[in-house]
Amino acid sequence: MTLERWRLLLGEAGGACLGGGRLDDESAGRDAALEWLYGRDEDLRERGVRQSGNGPSNLTTFDWLDDITRLFPKETVERLQRDAVERYEIHDLVTDPDVLARIEPNPALLKAVLHTKHLMNPQVLRLARRLVEQVVRELMNKLATEVRTAFSGTKLRRPGRLRVARNFDMTRTLRANLGHYQPDTRKVVIENPLFFTRTRRHLEQWQVILLVDQSGSMTDSVIHSAVTAACLWGLPGVRTHLVAFDTNVVDLTSDVDDPVELLMKVQLGGGTDIARAAAYGAGLVDRPRRAIVVLISDFYEGGDAHRLVRIVRGLVEQGSKVLGLAALDSQANPDYDRELAQRLADAGASVGAMTPGELAAFVAEHVGR
Repeated sequence: MTLERWRLLLGEAGGACLGGGRLDDESAGRDAALEWLYGRDEDLRERGVRQSGNGPSNLTTFDWLDDITRLFPKETVERLQRDAVERYEIHDLVTDPDVLARIEPNPALLKAVLHTKHLMNPQVLRLARRLVEQVVRELMNKLATEVRTAFSGTKLRRPGRLRVARNFDMTRTLRANLGHYQPDTRKVVIENPLFFTRTRRHLEQWQVILLVDQSGSMTDSVIHSAVTAACLWGLPGVRTHLVAFDTNVVDLTSDVDDPVELLMKVQLGGGTDIARAAAYGAGLVDRPRRAIVVLISDFYEGGDAHRLVRIVRGLVEQGSKVLGLAALDSQANPDYDRELAQRLADAGASVGAMTPGELAAFVAEHVGR
């Protein structure tokens, strides 16, 4: 089985892996499907991989999709689809109505729809919207649980009766049981564990202002920003804004409660003027000490970097919390301009990358104070 996998990985160039033997019918089908996709890659051919030299396959995109769905496990199918739309820009995966009606929605296809929706006629756009709705609904369901957990209550330092692990008050418990210290075992015997009570106290309203870079490299962050904003919308103590930017700034706050509609309005690509977006966000702040400004960008500034640093420093000095996130997605593993990010950190911003759940926890921590 391992040798057969090497043969499938290398294409015909790996024929020696089978000692001159042939692939069975099912494996030959897998090989043909892989060849249809990766056989078009010049770099792979130069490295001796996937160099069958048999010319273009007669498979259509629809046939190929049907084959990989039948021949590969779900995780592999999603990877092949992602490579098709992102690496090889096979747009008919999301612009052909027959394919759209057949395809199983996943995050890679959502990204492809956002990149190619300007190519779609109204009929295809309606089908694509259904794909967007399903993927967004799955993301919303997952993140909503994390947000509810983050906002489930603030620990108040008074005794509580609910004896569950998350409410355990270690400091007070140790202090109350020091008399039971055993020198021979060097352990404290806990005879009377103490717990916090978790209650929701009155929350003063905070503004959460999400400024998201809609350049092509930030697609994952755009998607997760829309979903995060929708989950934060309407929570007690939180007033959410969502602003998308490239060289222009578009306030999408009116659509925050409908992330599908919001994403269908986003225009990916183009230049970047981060300073302009930061200035707009600063103008939205009503109560500086109750504002969290989240700047989501790869920090490759096409505008005035000096102005951007000045605006961030001004926000920090007036008491606002400024987060500079090079990624807001499920991986939080960004590629970004480290020099400008460091300058923003030196100006007082907290700079890094977060998952949506981590951002929700950050907001909940400050709102609950």
